[in-house]
Amino acid sequence: MNFSEFGDICKAIKVKFGNDIIVELFPEAVQPYIVVDKDALLQICEFLYKDPQFYFDLLNCITAHDNGPEIGTMEVWYHLTSIPKEQSFIIKLSIDRNPEDGETLSKVPSVASIWKTADWHERESFDLLGIHFENHPDLRRILLPADWEGYPLRKDYVEQEKYHGIKVKY
Repeated sequence: MNFSEFGDICKAIKVKFGNDIIVELFPEAVQPYIVVDKDALLQICEFLYKDPQFYFDLLNCITAHDNGPEIGTMEVWYHLTSIPKEQSFIIKLSIDRNPEDGETLSKVPSVASIWKTADWHERESFDLLGIHFENHPDLRRILLPADWEGYPLRKDYVEQEKYHGIKVKY
């Protein structure tokens, strides 16, 4: 994506929702992206999907990353593509790793109501990192057994010695 396309999309988002909706811009990155607050995610995604000038009809991927207990945040990355417009766009969220509200899992709004592909991507991030996607249609583990303990892609994950009597570590 060239800078003018990226800039046009960012400008349209700001015109629609106000200048403060985008927390940070990274236009010079190899793949330019914006950072938004999780509370703005759903409305921005709906806009980028529904607006005929952009029509981001494909959610390629949701990637989540744990920055570790020292930093105390996790990141969620949304890679969008408009197939007819031949454009891509990336949105990043930074969320608290351990919420202060006493909840055990960080919460992010689900985008599965916009893109059906989010269903499996969100389940994978839930399964491996423990991110709870609010209003997800079927949020349950997808790669690990339902009774698995913990979230293996967290930096402080401690692997179980045994699972149902089977040695886990080799």
